[in-house]
Amino acid sequence: MGSFKIITIFYLVVIVFPSFHPKCGASASAEEAAALLKWKARFLNQNNSFLTSWNLQSGNAKNSSVLPCTWAGISCIDGSVNRLNLSDWSIKGSLYDFPFSSLPNLEYLDLSFNQIFGSIPKQIGNLSKLIYLDFWANELSGKIPPEICNLRNLTHLGFASNQLSGPIPVSIGNLTNLIELYLYENQFSSSISKEIGDLKFLTDMELGENQLNGSIPSSIGNLSNLEALELYNNQFFGSIPATFGNLNRLVNLDLSSNQLLGSIPVSIGNFSNLRILFLRENQFSGTIPQELGNLNKLVVLELDHNQFFGPLPKLLCQSGMLQNITVSGNMLTGPIPRSLKNCSSLLRARFDGGIPPEIGNLTQLHALDLSSNYLSGEIPKAVGKLASMLKLDLHHNQLAGGIPQEFGIGELTQLSELDLSQNFLTGEIPSEFQNLQSLWTLDLSQNNLSGLIPKALAEMPGLLHINLSFNNLEACESSRLIKKHVKDKRKEFVLKIVLPLLGSIILLGVLFGALRLCDRRKRNSRVEDMEVKKGSLFAICAYDGKVVYKEIVRSTEEFSETYCIGKGGCGSVYKAQLPSGEVVAVKRLHNIPNVAKDKSFLNEIRALTEIKHRNIVKLFGFCSNAQHSVLVYEYLERGSLANILSIEEEAKELDWQKRLNIVKGVAHALSYMHHDCSPPIVHRDISSNNILLDPECEAHVSDFGTSKFLRRDSSNWSSLAGTYGYVAPEFAYTMKVNEKCDVYSFGVLAMEVIKGKHPGDLIANLLSSKLEEIELKDLLDQRLLYPNQEIEKNLISILKLARECLHVDPQ
Repeated sequence: MGSFKIITIFYLVVIVFPSFHPKCGASASAEEAAALLKWKARFLNQNNSFLTSWNLQSGNAKNSSVLPCTWAGISCIDGSVNRLNLSDWSIKGSLYDFPFSSLPNLEYLDLSFNQIFGSIPKQIGNLSKLIYLDFWANELSGKIPPEICNLRNLTHLGFASNQLSGPIPVSIGNLTNLIELYLYENQFSSSISKEIGDLKFLTDMELGENQLNGSIPSSIGNLSNLEALELYNNQFFGSIPATFGNLNRLVNLDLSSNQLLGSIPVSIGNFSNLRILFLRENQFSGTIPQELGNLNKLVVLELDHNQFFGPLPKLLCQSGMLQNITVSGNMLTGPIPRSLKNCSSLLRARFDGGIPPEIGNLTQLHALDLSSNYLSGEIPKAVGKLASMLKLDLHHNQLAGGIPQEFGIGELTQLSELDLSQNFLTGEIPSEFQNLQSLWTLDLSQNNLSGLIPKALAEMPGLLHINLSFNNLEACESSRLIKKHVKDKRKEFVLKIVLPLLGSIILLGVLFGALRLCDRRKRNSRVEDMEVKKGSLFAICAYDGKVVYKEIVRSTEEFSETYCIGKGGCGSVYKAQLPSGEVVAVKRLHNIPNVAKDKSFLNEIRALTEIKHRNIVKLFGFCSNAQHSVLVYEYLERGSLANILSIEEEAKELDWQKRLNIVKGVAHALSYMHHDCSPPIVHRDISSNNILLDPECEAHVSDFGTSKFLRRDSSNWSSLAGTYGYVAPEFAYTMKVNEKCDVYSFGVLAMEVIKGKHPGDLIANLLSSKLEEIELKDLLDQRLLYPNQEIEKNLISILKLARECLHVDPQ
């Protein structure tokens, strides 16, 4: 952690605690070797290749004094073991037979990244010379024994990422030479004792992701050498102690996701070395201190989801170091600080007033997100000067006036994403937009734009996604956009149009009026005109989807069974080939007279037109009329995962690496839906039938017929939906929808991918048994060869994850 730490460790290890090792005879070495072999004999995996040298025949068999010093992972001084480093050696066992009393000179013990279970024996206190102790990332449970206080020489203590519980021992304050303390990701409870303040040499204290509660002890202010303090994801309450002002060496302070309240101490502005400040998701209030503008080394500032009000500090980012500012979910007001011109970061805040013209000075800014604020007035022309801008998001504000021509004639040559939706913008779409050659996403929906849609939009080489819905634009003059999609399959040009709320008489009137206008202008299209007069809704791939719809009906011979490739609860899926040669999958919903009442149809449209991810099936468009309601998807020729696993030859082609990638792909898709979509999306029917594979065996999540958008302000009660064998048990009796429904289904799917079929009763066995009692071979698809060691390790990790996903208590 810096020169101070290095000097301190050197002083503690070399000067204060010199190790005196009397020369051990053959009997002493033999005793240590025998004790270690006894511990090894209790491992659950006796064929561990890392420990092949651990035997009495290693090295010079005639000289037993060299044992165990020649064994892998072991170092000795004068024939006695002083270092034992078995980190990430795939050890499966406990510490109950560890030779705590037989290694009197042990100074370094690292057993991190293994599968060591059970509790920590009190005999650990016998290792009185221990300086470094690390059990990070194992499966240890129970309490930390109070005998830990006997290890007075410890400088490093790492018990992170285990299942340890109970209070942090008060006696830990006796470890006065401790420099690094890592206890995060456990289940520690109770409060932190004031004795923690006695660890005067401490530089790193990381206690995040536990169940610690009470107030933060003021004695932490005594730790003047502290450089990293992480208490996130606990249950601390009260205010930040005033003594924190003494921690002027801090580089990283993370108090996020607690129940802390009060104001931010002004003294934090004196932390001249602070680079990361996380205070998000608490109950802090008051104004943000202007003194935070003095933090010249600050890189990340996250204050979102508190109760702050007033303006941001005026001098924020004056040094230009700040890379990430997150202050959403507060009650901030006032103008955007002009000092932000020095930033090159993603900014998300809450402001009122207009966008200052000085925004043009933010020439180093790569991404600017000012969405969902109270910004009003016009978009300044100076926006065209943002030469480094890649993403500009101003949606959901009160911006008015026209879209500046400077968007196209300025310096926005690198802009790839532009979202100006949900404002009050008027006028025409500037034809200069054609100069934005790097643009691939454009959303101008829900404004008051008028006039013709520029034909030049169809010529933009990179534009993939465009949404111009809910404006007063004359769309019928832009038929080249649909032609571009149908005739050039090398470039996907998807127009995202959101269905109007059909219950609104006014919106229906506007819709029918627009369709009649198209009717007058295209009197030569007799068949299409008749469909429009009947009130059909078309939106496949662009503004005018009737041509594509006709080709779908023609290529499937009016949805003949010959072209049916699958059937589900909501409808049947057909394979259709367009004139361009492009093949699409068409899902025809069961005949429902009024599309507005077809919840499955509207849910799927809404979900798939708003999310974009490589592991989620692409929706090209939709259409509905009196005869049919259909969804048009990309066609994935390999079909569903369920079908592939049911055919022996195809299942064998899915080797272990491909199966790992499938699980990983589905996990990425669910993570995107649950955490990156706003509001979050719950699929509610994750199963092998709804996982489609492309030619590279990449997984794509499909079938959003029962998708449920989560509103954080609603109870999300719903009727039962999903596939039998994949539905979370608690959903059957609570009927409450949340992301955990998908998590359970994912656990079942992960086991199915590894087993090669639905796990069935294996789920109950997996949950009721201890991990060490489960044979991996019983959970594997017997049609494949047993995996190598690296793959085996990954499969075990997935099964452990699946076990957590299938936990009876979803909390």
